[in-house]
Amino acid sequence: MSTRHILLGLLESGPSHGYDLKRRHDERFPQARPLAYGQVYTTLQRLVRDGLAEIDGTDTDGGPERTRYRSTEAGAHELARWAGAITPPAPFVANEIFAKVVVSILAGGDPAAYLRDQRAAHMERMRELTAVKTARKADLTTVLSADFALNHLDADLRWMTTTAARLTTLTAEVDSA
Repeated sequence: MSTRHILLGLLESGPSHGYDLKRRHDERFPQARPLAYGQVYTTLQRLVRDGLAEIDGTDTDGGPERTRYRSTEAGAHELARWAGAITPPAPFVANEIFAKVVVSILAGGDPAAYLRDQRAAHMERMRELTAVKTARKADLTTVLSADFALNHLDADLRWMTTTAARLTTLTAEVDSA
């Protein structure tokens, strides 16, 4: 996910402080990794440097001085370009689970046990996400984000089932190479 574009998108609703942008990011993308404040402010500085955002003023409101940022016309154009660009399917699949299965075979481990344990971890995470999305106060952003994660976990589970059924053949291939 592009932090710079997400922040530009959040700035489209009007000028904001870094603190507010971080809070809104974490609310709008509840299943994403929360942004660190340092990442927000570093990204805002780069957006200003690149002419995609600018400082709109400062507020104190009885506390520390807070800088307010707003998107520029160039920022709005960059956001529109990014949002409209098709995300290409990944040319390479970096799958840590697959790597651990192969390394387990190479090291004389028990890949079947690893797959069982990994499956249990995936199932637990799926139960957590299902609880999140079915909670009384779950908004649509939360539901859609949980659905996205659940679909990816489900794909992993299907892959694990297929791989477990083929472990004998995979082990023979890995051992003969």
